[in-house]
Amino acid sequence: MLVSDTVKPLKVLVYSDDVNTRQQVILALGRHPHPDLPEVEYVEVATEPVVLQNMDRGDIALAILDGEAVPAGGMGIAKQLKDEIYDCPPVVVLTGRPQDAWLATWSRAEAAVPHPIDPIQLAEAVIGLLRPSVPATR
Repeated sequence: MLVSDTVKPLKVLVYSDDVNTRQQVILALGRHPHPDLPEVEYVEVATEPVVLQNMDRGDIALAILDGEAVPAGGMGIAKQLKDEIYDCPPVVVLTGRPQDAWLATWSRAEAAVPHPIDPIQLAEAVIGLLRPSVPATR
């Protein structure tokens, strides 16, 4: 079932200090990662304070955080978000390598995707986490 275009877009926060990483994520997912989901609107963020500011507003459906970002890595930010925001939206952490996925469990992120970004793996993680936030249309 296709989601109507009248449905409000889902806001996805993409955090990295590297503009190329942010663009890779956005290009990998596109505006419509799955026909069952509404359009996605991206909020690109390059610094930790702006991540916190956006997440505190409460309109972000999902956050994708670069674990390799400096000076504040995505795993530390994910842990802080999960500790401080009641009913925090799902978080995907981009890890430096597949072996770092265990670190993402410490951060309480719901998913981890390694660099280099595999568009299929990223899309599967994001779609799986966004689906529950979309009300049934039947």
